[in-house]
Amino acid sequence: PCRKLHSMSKLNVAVICGGISSEHEISCVSAGGVLKGLDSSKYNAILIGITKAGKWVLLPNDYPLEIVGGTLPTVSEVAPAVVADVHGFSVAGKALKIDVVFPVLHGPYGEDGTIQGLLEIANLPYVGSGVLASAVAMDKSFAKPIFAAAGMKVADGIVVTSKDKQVAIDDVAFPVFVKPARGGSSRGTHKVKSVEALNAALKDAFLYDHKVMIEQAMVGREIECAVLESHGVAKASVVGEIVIDSKFEFYDFEAKYLDGATTVKIPADIPADAAEEIREKAVQAFKALGCSGLARCDFFYTDKGEIIINEINTMPGFTGTSMYPKLWAASGVDYTSVITALIDTALLRTNGVLGN
Repeated sequence: PCRKLHSMSKLNVAVICGGISSEHEISCVSAGGVLKGLDSSKYNAILIGITKAGKWVLLPNDYPLEIVGGTLPTVSEVAPAVVADVHGFSVAGKALKIDVVFPVLHGPYGEDGTIQGLLEIANLPYVGSGVLASAVAMDKSFAKPIFAAAGMKVADGIVVTSKDKQVAIDDVAFPVFVKPARGGSSRGTHKVKSVEALNAALKDAFLYDHKVMIEQAMVGREIECAVLESHGVAKASVVGEIVIDSKFEFYDFEAKYLDGATTVKIPADIPADAAEEIREKAVQAFKALGCSGLARCDFFYTDKGEIIINEINTMPGFTGTSMYPKLWAASGVDYTSVITALIDTALLRTNGVLGN
């Protein structure tokens, strides 16, 4: 009831960015996009940053969050401290009046259910998936069996931990992908073509997570589909294809963010029935994991016409040039409308166990 009092005035949206994960900088860039796209006639933005050391700070709304000359933005340690606890957020003992939170955080401690749990306890509505869906989507080793149980094809592979003394790779034919189970932005991910190269790849992947997946490399095209929940209904965008410059073995961190080595084809140039099936499977995956608000679903479309789900991202990159907003723009929903739909959905509070 108290939220209805705001109907005539602007809602205060706390945009949270940064964080202690390896995706700190990408989160900052995404938050810059959200701030620009926020409908200023409806919302006041409150920008909260989390430093690489884990300190919460209040940032001015004009804080620089763009990539400038190849340099990625970070959250400054020198800013007023924010206290975040079960009573909400405050600065210097004064409560920040927040109606809804947009946690534009990628990777661990942001996209994995942890901050979602804090917001649940603080009774603050927030954009995106709840605790369980966030945690499961972040840990690909748990998401894959759920996708398989829902009747979707997944890549063959095994899970290894840093405690495993020996890796049994007899069942996996090279080339394989080695990737952290809970990583993002392809950091710590390697395409491996021989047993000799496997140990070095595992060593690097273990820097990002003590649980690593070794998966059969899929020969196919990378197709992505965006899901947006609006008025309680999850809808799929048109599908797009990531076309990678041949000098890159795969869609790695550099190809994603720094090199301009990828082009995006929207809509993807694949048969209409395959595109439609991928759209259906994206919504199916979203529901199978119990997601809310938004997700980007990544698939492989093989030369044999097979559709294999790779992963689901519950807080995909959100810059104006990111795949998620681009897919919706091509589907007739502009950037600002996507953000407004996400905030409207967040205010319905369907994430928590109580669904309140």
